[in-house]
Amino acid sequence: MLALLVKRMLSSIPVLLVVATLTFFLMRAVPGGPFDADKNLPPAIVANLNAKYQLDKPVAQQYFIYLSRLAKGDLGISYKYVNRTVQDILAEAVPVSFQLGFSALLLAVIIGIPLGTLAAVNRGSWLDVTAMFLSTAGISVPGFVIGAFLIFVFGIWLKVLPVALWETPWHMILPALTLAFSPAAYLARLTRASVLEVLEKDWVRTARSKGLSRWSTVMKHTLRNALVPVATVLGPLTAILITGSFVVEYLYAIPGMGRFFVTAVTNRDYDLIMGTTLVFAAILIVTNAIVDVVYQVLDPRMKVEG
Repeated sequence: MLALLVKRMLSSIPVLLVVATLTFFLMRAVPGGPFDADKNLPPAIVANLNAKYQLDKPVAQQYFIYLSRLAKGDLGISYKYVNRTVQDILAEAVPVSFQLGFSALLLAVIIGIPLGTLAAVNRGSWLDVTAMFLSTAGISVPGFVIGAFLIFVFGIWLKVLPVALWETPWHMILPALTLAFSPAAYLARLTRASVLEVLEKDWVRTARSKGLSRWSTVMKHTLRNALVPVATVLGPLTAILITGSFVVEYLYAIPGMGRFFVTAVTNRDYDLIMGTTLVFAAILIVTNAIVDVVYQVLDPRMKVEG
């Protein structure tokens, strides 16, 4: 497993290079620049700023300058957050996004997998119908609508939870619930389908015929095999929850990567966009590698190629 992880980490270097290259040239292809929004700046000052940040050089030269800095571990400096490097900003934002993302992932797993299992075991019952109705609603309703609803109910109406900032554990509840709602619904549907498929296997019928109770069969034999497809999506889902919380972080004024990425795109803050994009890509690569290890834990017969 360690060898597999090492191979995946080494193979991620070309992937990150491709991501950096595509992001760099896509940003330069869009008309405008970081200082075009500052309409009150005289042209001479804008020219000086472009020279300071080497934006006056040809695009190809800018690209190789950026790669040389990236090879040294330098992600650059922010054009809008004065005297702050991208590393400084991400050092503050990444832990916040990780806390929010993993809290949401934990909630999604705790809610989604048991709900899907209950729905499958009680197929056709009111519990199954209710679970599938909630999961369909969770997938269909946008996150900002769920967030606004939770803010109104728990923050404005009941006044039991804070609705903004990131200061205490209480501040984590509403954002984590908002972010976990859709993934929990998706996991519930996927778990239900997977458990139903495994329940139809001959060896499950054999276990039942030997006198094992329904829940004993499900817990000891069915879930281990049914969770393999679920584990497949947990890697990308983890990355999505950590890096894809743009709306949630912006809605709750959380100083995470998503919020900084949105402001960086708005401000055309090139280095900050590049830095956050590369961090997003790295997280996705790492989580997918971890999923491959989880495959082998769930089913040692599975052999994942490096």
